[in-house]
Amino acid sequence: QVQLVESGGGLVQPGGSLRLSCAASGSIFSINSMGWYRQAPGKQRELVVGIGSGGSTDYADSVKGRFTISRDNSKNTVYLQMNSLKPEDTAVYYCNAEIRPSSARWRILDYWGQGTQVTVSS
Repeated sequence: QVQLVESGGGLVQPGGSLRLSCAASGSIFSINSMGWYRQAPGKQRELVVGIGSGGSTDYADSVKGRFTISRDNSKNTVYLQMNSLKPEDTAVYYCNAEIRPSSARWRILDYWGQGTQVTVSS
């Protein structure tokens, strides 16, 4: 079964850094776009940044210059390097991927990680 497993969240002081990882596993034919979303209490889930299969990226204005997304296609893994963290970055961060499973290669299915808490506080 295809699944996404996230890691790297935690508590950090303002100005600090964290690196999130998300690894896709299972019977995967291919992965198209991947991305990171976040959701703070009382707010809607929002796109932080996405990355296409060819490496193109789209960042939310609030994180440009501070966050960097990358992917390692050989490991089916996407990363989010977060620098200069601010209290308003506090949220649960979710990994997302558009995947063609080996059992249904003609289909593109949307998968989500379990979420990892990022808390920025002094």
